[in-house]
Amino acid sequence: MPTPQALSVSAAEADALFSDLTDAKTLVLAVSGGPDSTALMVLAVRWAKSLKRAPVLTAVTIDHGLRKESKREALDVARLAKQLGIAHRILRWTGKKPKTGLPQAARIARYRLLGETARKLSASHVLTAHTRDDQAETVLIRLLRGSGLTGVSAMARTSPLAGCGGISLVRPLLDIPKARLIATLEAQNIPFADDPSNRDAKFTRARLRGLMPQLAGEGLDAGRLALLARRLGRAEAALAAMSADAEDRLSVKSRPGTVAFDRAEYGSMPDEIGLRLLGRAISALGNEGPVELAKLEALKTALDAAENTGKTFRRSLAGAIVTLTGGESGGKIVIERAPARRATRPKALTKARRSRARRAKTR
Repeated sequence: MPTPQALSVSAAEADALFSDLTDAKTLVLAVSGGPDSTALMVLAVRWAKSLKRAPVLTAVTIDHGLRKESKREALDVARLAKQLGIAHRILRWTGKKPKTGLPQAARIARYRLLGETARKLSASHVLTAHTRDDQAETVLIRLLRGSGLTGVSAMARTSPLAGCGGISLVRPLLDIPKARLIATLEAQNIPFADDPSNRDAKFTRARLRGLMPQLAGEGLDAGRLALLARRLGRAEAALAAMSADAEDRLSVKSRPGTVAFDRAEYGSMPDEIGLRLLGRAISALGNEGPVELAKLEALKTALDAAENTGKTFRRSLAGAIVTLTGGESGGKIVIERAPARRATRPKALTKARRSRARRAKTR
């Protein structure tokens, strides 16, 4: 007899999980063959069959080619998809694999391939099988990395699929424990793959997964961590809205390609809002990738010190330059793209090297 936590997901629950996707024309399901994604496919099909006019479902399996079993697992998913009556595609991650940062590289490749398929199929959404357990692990990972509020609020149910304008990434199972998904498959005698890399201690997520029973024994279980993520997500949404409003109020006219804030108004903002305003402007104008929180905080501290002491300030970060202009009255904080770096000039040839070069040309 399964425990209450491991009860299978009911048809009514499945309807609620996917209810906001009823009007979509085409949905792409990311299905690796493991228990979570297999359950996602089974539940999505159950939900679609209950509708008079359902979205077209296409399951996509990414074969990363990292394990010898991956090809067989992809074919197993294809057979199950056929039994369930939906289309299925197998995509392979080709090319050289990195020796370090493999999980991150595989993740980037996976979403790129999923996004490309979604565009080809004119799908509006890509669905993944992230569970409450995944959410809890993500919270712990972000805490270990020193993430701020945005990072620790972890995964949202719906977010833009990076690099794929107009396509949304949806995680319908984010509030469902993994144990319930396994129970759902077992109740219907549906097999699923077991990826041993999920237990490989050389990966951070796997090590944290191994610690979860001990944390749960102290009361910090997946449910508590997921609840923390939801609460922080709520605070994050409020702060993002406040930052957008502050940006509209503080922005002053400036030349094209720059963002400028009124110094006096900026100084009256709470620190978190001021930090976010800087981060948004640097992200928009810089060209060196994401802004690291610790470096942004250091820049903000230095900017505040200059403001308080009346010193000049000009500093670069992530491909953007932040400058204080004018006095406190009528002064501005200006953020603009940093000028392109000059190419390093080759060292001047010595007399002997020039002589050898001339002789080489005559040969």
